[in-house]
Amino acid sequence: MTVVQTRSPSRPVRILSVDDHQVVFNGLKAGLGTEPDLQVVGWRRSADDLLASVDAENADIVLIDIDMPGPDAFAAIEELRRLRPTTRAIVLSAFTRDNYIDSAITAGAWGYLSKNDDFEGLIDGVRRVARGEFAFSQAALQRCEFVNGRLRPKRMADDVRADADGGASRLNTLTTQEMQVLRLIARGSSTREVAQSIHRSEKRVEAIRTSILRKLGCSDRVELTRYAIREGLVEP
Repeated sequence: MTVVQTRSPSRPVRILSVDDHQVVFNGLKAGLGTEPDLQVVGWRRSADDLLASVDAENADIVLIDIDMPGPDAFAAIEELRRLRPTTRAIVLSAFTRDNYIDSAITAGAWGYLSKNDDFEGLIDGVRRVARGEFAFSQAALQRCEFVNGRLRPKRMADDVRADADGGASRLNTLTTQEMQVLRLIARGSSTREVAQSIHRSEKRVEAIRTSILRKLGCSDRVELTRYAIREGLVEP
């Protein structure tokens, strides 16, 4: 059952930090602690049990990194959007890459901010999302354009235009779940670990992997990993 959360305008925006580096949480707590309308209420090292964490902290905003151990962050964002629609996710990453931005938008993130930006930009982004607006760092916006009413990285937008002419890129043929499995495989997760992460059987994971291999024209896990690194889906 979906838990509907409401926030009184009189209380601060409650922010949950999801990042495997405690120094990031410490910086957020110190930097946002001086803002009377913002409050960092919790920290998690991974996206494990994100919905339960959101409920426990009564979080309005989740600031989430995307290159962490544990479950796929984009899948967690998508689940949050589906089951806790009043809690909004903002990606806070050190990496500004086309596939990361596109995956964040597809998953339902309300913003994509950079750890390299100044703190004023982060504060402004959180406030904008709390008001129901989208917030993207300048670096992310410079890589994007609107295609068919949707914000997409320019290279991905070119693929969409090519698709209209019958020539879509191979990566764009993958489903959301196949993208999730591809990232997990490329990060070195075993079939069992992938199955646990996406809550599917190992047999189902093997079928998904076979589909990915076919669509991408790869022969094994090694080629899949190289492909994912080349496309910026994971860090080498």
